[in-house]
Amino acid sequence: MRGTVGRMDAVVVWDESYLGYNLGEHHPLNPRRLDLTMRLAGELGLLTDVSVLRPPEATSAQLTRVHESGYVEAVRAGRRSVGLRGLGTVDNPVFDGMHEAAALIAGGSLAAARAILDGASRAINIGGGLHHAMPGHAAGFCVYNDCAVAIAWLLDHGVERIAYLDVDVHHGDGVQTAFYDDPRVLTVSVHQHPATLWPGTGRPEELGTGAAEGTSVNLALPPGTGDAGWRRAFEAVVPAALAAFRPQLLVTQCGADTHREDPLADLRLTVDGHRALYRRLRELAETYAEGRWLALGGGGYALARVVPRSWTHLIATVLDRDLAPGTGVPGEWVRYATPFAGGDALPATLSDGVDPGYQPWDGTVDTPVDHALLATRRAVFPLLGLDADDRRD
Repeated sequence: MRGTVGRMDAVVVWDESYLGYNLGEHHPLNPRRLDLTMRLAGELGLLTDVSVLRPPEATSAQLTRVHESGYVEAVRAGRRSVGLRGLGTVDNPVFDGMHEAAALIAGGSLAAARAILDGASRAINIGGGLHHAMPGHAAGFCVYNDCAVAIAWLLDHGVERIAYLDVDVHHGDGVQTAFYDDPRVLTVSVHQHPATLWPGTGRPEELGTGAAEGTSVNLALPPGTGDAGWRRAFEAVVPAALAAFRPQLLVTQCGADTHREDPLADLRLTVDGHRALYRRLRELAETYAEGRWLALGGGGYALARVVPRSWTHLIATVLDRDLAPGTGVPGEWVRYATPFAGGDALPATLSDGVDPGYQPWDGTVDTPVDHALLATRRAVFPLLGLDADDRRD
């Protein structure tokens, strides 16, 4: 289904060709997670009467707004570039059609950005969120940084202040790098502490440089942090930073790899916690970003049990078609997804059966999460004109 962009509430960007971004049969970033998500969302009726846009490939000019031209040429060269610029590694193996597949995902995030400037209040591209790609090399399963490409395009087309909020378990290092000296972009990353997880960056002291000092916000959480601790830290940092920056548009990278079943990391969130977070992101966009919200996918390696349920909630939230946690998983979807579940039973509902409530931070510093959030507040709040120790923000 393909829609025409006009005045509308929200659009979805999707094409089955996204599955061509395939790093290999045994690679953790399995494109089937996208297929499973869209099938689940479709079977639950979320995509009925919704504008679904097919993405174009990003052009060389759009890609080189963020990436070095020599790197784009190396990606185009494919297997001739093995061993160069981060290509041909275990994380980023070279595959046939790599440039086209990666450019299509970047084009999807560009299409979502364009839809918002054309009048949509929100847009979602679950194939996007490849936030580790650097200007001159591939990294962390990411060839082109669609997040940064879309943000750069928005800046070039009149948006003056953009907030990028990354809730993937890994630090949003590539996007931070792209805009580390650009005061028009606030990058906020909430992630597992870099001393315990790749890529090893994202400490509170990484603040931006020059005129952009204070526009990089890093909230690094200890392994084992669950729904309550994650939300406690998030609420103590993120809304105040957004209020101080006053963005005109919110871009979010919504990796699902913070989940307790994710095999590559050590946070302990649930699908219920993800649902509550996505609803909060929507509120933040309405409150601080003129209602304009560009949502992207990201990491997530619990292929069948977690990612489709989490991102189905994300799609529902973007579309204002919220699903109750106890919503049943359709039997047809279970039959389709079972071969991809590795022998694990698939959940019967869109819930992990957890109450994702939390206790707001009251200024006490009794837990590792409290120490983490206070470290971020003390590092960056003064640069944003905020009092790190004042709970009235």
